[in-house]
Amino acid sequence: MPSNSRLTPQQGVKISIKKRLPIGGGLGGGSSNAATTLIALNHLWQTKLTTTELAQLGLALGADVPVFIHGYAAWAEGVGEELTPILPAEPWYVVIVPDCQVSTAEVFSSQELTRDCEPITISRFLSGEGKNICEGVVLKNYSAVSQAVNWLNRYGQSRMSGTGACVFADFSSQIHAQQVLENLPDHWRGFIAKGCNQSPLATLMSLRN
Repeated sequence: MPSNSRLTPQQGVKISIKKRLPIGGGLGGGSSNAATTLIALNHLWQTKLTTTELAQLGLALGADVPVFIHGYAAWAEGVGEELTPILPAEPWYVVIVPDCQVSTAEVFSSQELTRDCEPITISRFLSGEGKNICEGVVLKNYSAVSQAVNWLNRYGQSRMSGTGACVFADFSSQIHAQQVLENLPDHWRGFIAKGCNQSPLATLMSLRN
């Protein structure tokens, strides 16, 4: 197929995934996988779709796919497609994986979920304000998540990722984060991760272009 063609490719592709992020953890692993697949196929098949066009395709797969396609830290509005670049701090995170999976659909359909909270601005968010309105519903209905939050609160301000089940807290250094992780009870899983305002894939693709 010509390199400048924008027709639908006729080639097939085989994809295998080695999952490292927990399923149902609220970390966007599935959306990140979908975004990476779209970017890789666009490059492999030379379909010449722009990042904006890929993000439009990604939105049909999930509300948080576009931010992974763009590959930078962003403030999302609308369904998830209206993105404003931001530069939050890039600390080290301790992430705890409770022994449960939280259904996003159940959380969103819960009568207990607050639906009229005051919108928050980017500046207020970056200054540390704001909260996850899904957290109260999940903590009430998933004891494993509640226990993880209470434990991590002993070391820092614990928060829930998305609709859960993972919870996290940020720390100023890798050493501090590792020390907290080493105290994790044996019956829980966890890991540390470095904050990153631009994805490694976005960096790689910028070098190739």
